[in-house]
Amino acid sequence: MSAAPPNSARAGSKRATGADEQESEERVGLHSLKPAPGSRRPRKRVGRGEGSGTGKTSGRGQKGAGSRSGAKSRARFEGGQMPIHMRMRKLRGPHMKKSMPFEMFRTHTQPVNVSDLEIRFDAGTEVTIELMQSKGLATRKGVPVKVLAKGELSKALTVHAHAFSKAARERIEGAGGTCQTLDS
Repeated sequence: MSAAPPNSARAGSKRATGADEQESEERVGLHSLKPAPGSRRPRKRVGRGEGSGTGKTSGRGQKGAGSRSGAKSRARFEGGQMPIHMRMRKLRGPHMKKSMPFEMFRTHTQPVNVSDLEIRFDAGTEVTIELMQSKGLATRKGVPVKVLAKGELSKALTVHAHAFSKAARERIEGAGGTCQTLDS
């Protein structure tokens, strides 16, 4: 009996012809896309015999509410202990940081201190939101900017912002600058 050459020998002879090189250099397109090896797993088929590992009880255990049909694990369910939304205090109103429901009424602004303006800008500069962002201030997009009075200011600046604290406005105008309030 003559034995056929092993597969590796056959594959080696093919490579020598260069046919596989053309196939491996085939263009990537929608026809050749496939997920990375090992990234997709086959669906777990439960209740298909003991040999599958999930036969008989289908991975639900023996008895109890979780083994019955219609059993669900509800989001927010904490095993019977008092859930977080019921444990939290229920102080209402916009004036308290502790207000429920979780700061719904709080206005959000990003602060820029007067001391930061002193360090980053020269006298006579017109400080806009874009200029602040280029200097690393007020970097969160879409969040209004409020200038606060932390630090000292000795330069006359024209500052454009959505809001100013009372003390910040006094310091900017005291140094010979002006405050321009922007609409949101």
